[in-house]
Order: sequence, then structure tokens, then C-alpha cells
Amino acid sequence: MGRLVPAVTRAFDVLELFLEGDGTLSAPEITRRLQLPRTTTHELVTTLTARNYLVPVPEQPGRYRLGVRTYQLGSRYAEQLDLAAEGHQVARDVADTCGETVHVAVLEAMDVIYIAKVDSTHAVRMVSAAGRRLPAHCTAVGKMLLATLPEAELDERLDGYELTGMTPRSITAPDALRAALAEIRILGVAGEQQESNPDVSCVAAPVRDRTGRVVAALSVSVPVHRWSEGRENELTALAVKGANELSERLGHRIAH
Repeated sequence: MGRLVPAVTRAFDVLELFLEGDGTLSAPEITRRLQLPRTTTHELVTTLTARNYLVPVPEQPGRYRLGVRTYQLGSRYAEQLDLAAEGHQVARDVADTCGETVHVAVLEAMDVIYIAKVDSTHAVRMVSAAGRRLPAHCTAVGKMLLATLPEAELDERLDGYELTGMTPRSITAPDALRAALAEIRILGVAGEQQESNPDVSCVAAPVRDRTGRVVAALSVSVPVHRWSEGRENELTALAVKGANELSERLGHRIAH
């Protein structure tokens, strides 16, 4: 790796300060927070403003906010994102950590479509596959995604839809599904106990894009003979961590 350029590093330090608080800062605040000489801060702010990375706030003299150039760069980054490719990379990392099967899926009508899958290091019979479609109400990823829909949209999707089961433990009654989704909204994660596969349990967490909208869900699936309350808690935390990482790759800011 080559040598870091101090002036460029400081310029990025300045820009990243604007990701916090109300998004506006004065030169003295930048000086104090980065412990920079006042002359250096002045030169950095002047240069960044000349290049439209910072702009003065008209109604607040002496204060600055991010300029249009940062938006253009962010938009170009977003345009180049591939959810499936990014999802597969994160799923691979999660699977390497836990040794279990990891999925990333999106919602279409009342089905989920798996856009990424990394298999367990153990031999596991799964009903899922990348590109395959399954009933959302029978899967952890699907219930996670259904739980994020506005109530009116959920009603519209459920209207006239038959909740066909995949196993004896699948949810097949609309009221039971609504109750399960209400609990998922409170918990922020979803679970599935042998509802799509009689031999597998699963946990899932939501994936958000840069606007905060839920666009996918990431899950970890485990054979029931390796399932326990302790393992469920461990894998739930791992699914949340993976979903957050994928969200950050999509431009969403996670509060730490």
C-alpha cells in the first residue's frame, strides 16, 4: 500500500464531520473537533467550497453544509450498486463466520425471490436456491419483508390470496399471519420454525437502502438438530450484523 497523503486525509476528515449532527458546521467548529491549525482549516474549507464539496449556508453566515458534488458522487455510487452481488459478498462473510446457510431475498407480491445464497459447510437439504421463488408467509425473510409493508399495502396483497402451507407448521390463517407480523415489527427480526422446510429453522433481519427503505432481508438457516435457544440468539445477532453491513454497502447509515 502506498503512503497516505496528509492533506487529502484531512480533507476527507472535514467532509465526514458533516455526516453528524444537523449537517452544518463553522470553520471554528471544524478546527476544534479535528484539532487542526486555523490556517489549515481555512485552506481546506476554501478548497472544498471552490470545488462544490461544501457550500455556505445562506441563512447562517459562517456555516457550511455538503455541496452538490458530494451528492453527485453518492448518486453515481448508488447507480453502480448491484444488490445481488453485494448481497452475495455479505452472505459469504456471514456463512464463513457461522458455517450455516445464508440467504438474501427480495419481496415480489406475496412471494420472496432469493437473489443470493451461500450454502452451509454441512450437508443440508434446503428448499431454497438463488433465483427460486417461495411463499413469503412461510419463510423468515418473507415475513420480515411483509412486516415492513404499510398496513394498507399488506391488506391489498392479502386480499383474495390463499395462504397455502409448505409444512404442517406453516401459517395459513390471515389473522395468525397478521399477529406474527405485528410481533416482528416490535422485535425488528423474524424467525421461522420449520415452516418452509420440516428440517430447518431460520432467523432474518431487514436490509435497507440509502433512503432507509427496506429492500431485502438476510437470513441464516439451521437444521433443527443444531437449533437451540442459545444458537438462535447467536445467529439472530449475526443476521442483524450481516443485514446492517449490507445496508451500509447500499448507502444506509447505521446508528452505532
